[in-house]
Amino acid sequence: MRLLRKPAVAVSTVILAAVLAAARPSAQRGASGAYFPERFDWQTRTAAQANVDVARLEAAFKFAAANENPSTKDLATDLATSFGREPFDTPIGPVKPRGALSALVVKGGYIVGEWGETTRVDMTFSVTKSFLSTVVGLLWQKGAIRDVTDRVGDYMPTPELFDGPHNSKITWEHLLRQTSDWQGTLWGKPDWADRPEGQSPAEWPSRKLNEPGTRYKYNDVRVNLLALAALQVARRPLPEILRDEIMEPIGASSTWRWHGYDNSWIDLDGRKVQSMTGGGHWGGGMFISARDMARFGYLFLRNGKWKDRQIVSPQWIDMARSPGPANDAYGYMNWFLNSGAKTAFPNAPKTAVTFQGNGSNIVYIDWENDLVVVVRWIQQRAFNQFIGDVIAATTRAGR
Repeated sequence: MRLLRKPAVAVSTVILAAVLAAARPSAQRGASGAYFPERFDWQTRTAAQANVDVARLEAAFKFAAANENPSTKDLATDLATSFGREPFDTPIGPVKPRGALSALVVKGGYIVGEWGETTRVDMTFSVTKSFLSTVVGLLWQKGAIRDVTDRVGDYMPTPELFDGPHNSKITWEHLLRQTSDWQGTLWGKPDWADRPEGQSPAEWPSRKLNEPGTRYKYNDVRVNLLALAALQVARRPLPEILRDEIMEPIGASSTWRWHGYDNSWIDLDGRKVQSMTGGGHWGGGMFISARDMARFGYLFLRNGKWKDRQIVSPQWIDMARSPGPANDAYGYMNWFLNSGAKTAFPNAPKTAVTFQGNGSNIVYIDWENDLVVVVRWIQQRAFNQFIGDVIAATTRAGR
């Protein structure tokens, strides 16, 4: 079943392809019997094969489309409107116009429904953080980071960024959980300038610091600091690591790009290397399609394994899914948990997680219902109903 941008198109347009795909050899299966899509061949399933209520799923897609983000698709203008109240708000990374709302539903590894241009490459904003934290996880797996409770400054070639009585205490876990309260300026952006709160502008630079680990604060300056620290440890561009160790093995397309800032270049072992961003707050970040986002989500639905290869450690995934002491709804970088004291999405299981970015860009991972759902440019307030409708359409429990 494929639901295209124009709802009038018959939902059976992919049924024949699904029937033909079902007749192909199942070489894409791993040792567990789970299906894994090849790079250029992501198989679909008919409503009967996947036990999907077509009418309800189509209604869910139509509801999402009716609740598309009403802001302009010119994201440069949208960024200026959203963040124009901040000091130091000038974009320093690339920005591109976005497409219309799109969505993709994957059940049991098979595509059971699509809406919109799911191969279109768009900015994904803070979903980039989930890619960044995964690269940090790879460094931890390889032993390049011994322990996430180690102080980051001990891994740096020079002490400047992690010097002093406050910054020297910051650990990898503090950065991953957004609880470092790091103080400083990176790529021309002071930490206090990102989503300033509370005091008057005159007081922001001299604000009271919180002990690392005690207070959660969503802050892209510190996320970008994590990216720079990871680069110093890896001694290799992070997009290369992501490409070689994640995106190529899971069969992602060649269309995604991870952008840094115009001024985030450093000299590393005699060559010029760009440090990456953890989002598109000032431009940059991951420019990627919904289909490639879904592959990334599916890797975690299968607990870090793709076919017979363990790509991401299950232990790292458990760590990423664990709540932090300062925010029980946030795991590692951009792993939003649904199990906090105040459940974000009551229509979803408490075990589900989401990777979320401005817009909204959302990757939903649901182990209980064997689902990965990607939806882009939906209003945040509409997601709970949308995901509830998708669950109802794709599971027996929902009907």
